[in-house]
Amino acid sequence: MKIVKRLIPLIAIFATLALMSSCSSSSTQVVATGDDATTDSSQSMESMNEADDDEQSTSAFPVTLQTPTGDLVLESQPTRILSLSPTATEILFAIGAGDQVIAVDDQSNYPPEAPTSDISGFTPNLEAILALEPDLVVHSYLPEDIEQGISNVGIPSLTQYAAGSLDDTYQQITQLGAATGASAGAQSTVREMQQRIDEIMASIDVPDGSSLTFYHELDPTYFSVTSSTFIGQVYAMLGLTNIADEAEGAGSGYPQLSEEYILSQNPDLIFLADTKCCAQDIETVSERNGWNALSAVSEGKVIELDDDIASRWGPRVVEFLEAIATAVEQMTALETVG
Repeated sequence: MKIVKRLIPLIAIFATLALMSSCSSSSTQVVATGDDATTDSSQSMESMNEADDDEQSTSAFPVTLQTPTGDLVLESQPTRILSLSPTATEILFAIGAGDQVIAVDDQSNYPPEAPTSDISGFTPNLEAILALEPDLVVHSYLPEDIEQGISNVGIPSLTQYAAGSLDDTYQQITQLGAATGASAGAQSTVREMQQRIDEIMASIDVPDGSSLTFYHELDPTYFSVTSSTFIGQVYAMLGLTNIADEAEGAGSGYPQLSEEYILSQNPDLIFLADTKCCAQDIETVSERNGWNALSAVSEGKVIELDDDIASRWGPRVVEFLEAIATAVEQMTALETVG
């Protein structure tokens, strides 16, 4: 089951992650630039740059990070990171900290080179974690006993709950950059995301979408998302109206809709984020009781999404936006022609 659904019980305790706090005055390494480093006159420019980068990365420690569970102090740059969050895994590799990752959870399937293990990010085994001897564990959720067990042996644990907005995504990327000594890569990743999003929004040709309603499906039991989630915010950027916003349980951000409610709302568009986990597509949807009467089904306006891209709030959220924008543009174009 996808990470978003499993995080549903945790959304109520979600807290927006803050940016890396300033280090104490006794830790001048934070602002070190490597300018004082001396090099042999015969050293190549490439070697000098690499040396400067290494110095800047390691001299940025110790660093204090503000997290939902309190301040986390990392005394030195971690070199044996265990990621128990597919989103964190994607971010770590995107910002250039992949070489510091020794293992990831069993759901972290991107990028392909990520060292996947048998450890679950939701029901992890403490002994398996300790056997890896990590110097940093990154996760979106850990059971209390596992969290305590890691703490008891002095292993730093960085909590990053599901993002509630794109700003939260940017903050988490920035925070992981600070935590790993890859701040430059993190800042570059954020800039590239923001630039691509601006380009997508400027290039799409979609009429005012405020009159278009949609249903986003997380799984065949009709769990969905509201506009208060990072997923819902992406849809809101295109002006689409989310039928889940007025449903019972909408306050959780991830309500389970009833079939009757969906049918009564008759959404203009249906987005399936359960194509990989649950083999859902326009054919399976059309076979559901009464769903043939939905205009989205009868008019072929059922859009099949990649589950992983549509449920993770890392750098590939840009691809999620692009997929939605392209689909809406195509659907509205067909409607105009018709």
